[in-house]
Amino acid sequence: MSKTYIDAFVAAVPSANKDKYLEHAKLTSVVLKDHGALKIIEAWGDEIPEGEVTSFPMAVKCEENETVVFSTVVWPSKKVREAGWEAMQADPRMKPDNNPMPFDGKRLIYGGFEMLLEE
Repeated sequence: MSKTYIDAFVAAVPSANKDKYLEHAKLTSVVLKDHGALKIIEAWGDEIPEGEVTSFPMAVKCEENETVVFSTVVWPSKKVREAGWEAMQADPRMKPDNNPMPFDGKRLIYGGFEMLLEE
């Protein structure tokens, strides 16, 4: 039986680009679901403390005029996720001219995670 698989993302988005980010996220969500994702969650930072050793803001080099965002994509399995990402990258709706990233993608942190507990 396949286990649910999660992609997680943390980024620093210029606070002035909140609406642009939401537009980008909505289109990306449609494309991801078209290619097998079950659920997409986009969260705009509200209470994100600065750390002394590490923190979300430090991890993405968040500047004063930026907000940390946290996103997850839930997939039915790693296999579906791998096929979905490949299809999404080839999807014309995701080309920069159609869906530009309203943040510095070089400071984006992401990774795939196998579910251990889901209640």
